[in-house]
Amino acid sequence: MNDSIPAVILGGTGYVAGELLRLIIQHPQLYLSAAVSESQAGVPIRTVFPNLHDSFGDQTFVPRERLTEHLSGKVAVFSAAPHGASAALVADTIAAGAERSAELAIVDTSADFRYATAPEYEAVYGRPHGAPDLLDRFTCGVPEHLSATPSAYIGHPGCFATAILLAAVPLLTLKLVGPEIYAVGITGSTGSGRKPAPNTHHPLRHANLFAYKPLTHRHAPEVAAVCRSLTDIELVLRFVPHSGPFARGIHMTLQAQLTSPVSETELRQALRDFYADHRFVQVVDGTPHLKDVVGSNYCHLGVAVDGNSLVLLSVIDNLVKGAAGGAMQWMNRQLGFDEYAGLNVLGPAWI
Repeated sequence: MNDSIPAVILGGTGYVAGELLRLIIQHPQLYLSAAVSESQAGVPIRTVFPNLHDSFGDQTFVPRERLTEHLSGKVAVFSAAPHGASAALVADTIAAGAERSAELAIVDTSADFRYATAPEYEAVYGRPHGAPDLLDRFTCGVPEHLSATPSAYIGHPGCFATAILLAAVPLLTLKLVGPEIYAVGITGSTGSGRKPAPNTHHPLRHANLFAYKPLTHRHAPEVAAVCRSLTDIELVLRFVPHSGPFARGIHMTLQAQLTSPVSETELRQALRDFYADHRFVQVVDGTPHLKDVVGSNYCHLGVAVDGNSLVLLSVIDNLVKGAAGGAMQWMNRQLGFDEYAGLNVLGPAWI
């Protein structure tokens, strides 16, 4: 442990937190110092996440008031708390860390630090931001699109947003398409979180497919804001999300009009060149399959062209690349580790 850095998870009992725990136990340079949960304080981690077996021994979830004990020296802080709750929790953590002269690297997986200003956040979520004074200290984006260390604090984009951004940003950056993009995404039930809800109830979800919040989903303005910051282009995104009859993964279909004639081969090569230095984004021949990425931190992209019409397909695991894995990738950068540390586990494919 002497050469390792302690990790703290805020909001430690949801699906994303469970994935973060799984990634931490595989990480060569991180160890779990504390998983914070008010509702499960004192409960062994293995009780809440039986799939982790005895990976954390008898370690239990700790209440919020004991968090300060774990903030000393350099600390990796992941927030997997819900939207609306994460901001205040992160603010308290930063304040407590400052009192102990701790050096905190923070990655937040909620929506609370994905917008640059409080009015932008409030326009989408309809409530005041929990820590508006911190917004200018956070950077939002996926690791493949930003420099190595843009800031000490990162707001990771949402899972739908990640799948769209990995496809849309190279198209806009290379000026291959105009500013209007249509997107249809299908997500697994884990995207709705651990707490049961009518639309995630198995009898409804099984063997079913349905759209929800068409053209009004909260990830659309988030994607537009990130694209604007990266490309200076005002993206017009027409997004229709769907609930799929599977637990994990996102399949995203983007359609747009090419600005000039490009063959499938040329487009595929342009995307491969764009992501040449980023192992976790791969451009495949043919169409990508969810089973090839679920359980991993990979994104697979596939293309189709007919005249000036473009289709770009993007598949990711919503809990890994779309949340915990992307957050770990960011944390590795923030701490100066190999960006791929703890993330080289491949998906099981036949699930």
